[in-house]
Amino acid sequence: MLIRAVIFDLDNTLTDFMTMKDRAVDGAIDDMVDAGLTGSRAEIKDKIYRIYRREGIEYQNVFDLFLQEELGRVDHKLLASAIIGYRRARDSFLVLYPHVHYTLVELIRRGLKLAVISDAPALQAWLRLAQLKLQTFFEHVITFDDTGERKPSPAPFQRALSLLGLGAGEVLMVGDWPERDMVGAAKLGIRTVFARYGDTFGTVDSGADYELDDIMGLISIIDHLNAGGPLGAAAKVLGAPQTPGQGGKEERG
Repeated sequence: MLIRAVIFDLDNTLTDFMTMKDRAVDGAIDDMVDAGLTGSRAEIKDKIYRIYRREGIEYQNVFDLFLQEELGRVDHKLLASAIIGYRRARDSFLVLYPHVHYTLVELIRRGLKLAVISDAPALQAWLRLAQLKLQTFFEHVITFDDTGERKPSPAPFQRALSLLGLGAGEVLMVGDWPERDMVGAAKLGIRTVFARYGDTFGTVDSGADYELDDIMGLISIIDHLNAGGPLGAAAKVLGAPQTPGQGGKEERG
């Protein structure tokens, strides 16, 4: 059965989300300290990340809650400084992984449909895609707001298949989080591709059908599958597309 579509996770698959998040938080802290917040930067950062761990990495009111917990009130001078510092750094560090743009263009040239499944809220997912100039590449973007369920729930994957009008055997899922991206897709019979280049957990065994250390290898995987080539369902591919390899947790989309 030919591969006719690819579903991508967004964060740590197309863009290095965790590096961006970390640098953006640093920017917020720097501006709050410059505006008069006392305390060491390391302690402030630890408290902010405690909130993220508790509320989720996409939590939009993290600085309000931090200031409320730290000062007993929201100081709007500090809050404004945090927001501006965060946005400035975020805009600088939100970038694509190498070869993402090239790979997406090549897949579209081959006639494949492209979609995104993200656990992020809809607006945040679209803002990231727009800033990366990818908003026109994907026919469908399925977010938490669309199903009310996060991966590995089958709901977002089922919605993607329905919108694409394809069966599970005609689709590949590419993502960096085995317990969510790989498990959720595999439950429906979607073949999986592990973005090892975006792995932040030191994953040893991804459980995926294929693995990549460069997203560009996805082109050769699809070309082999659609040509009836030798890559079997249990093959692993790391970087160079024809070289078999050996294949392995924070809220993110």
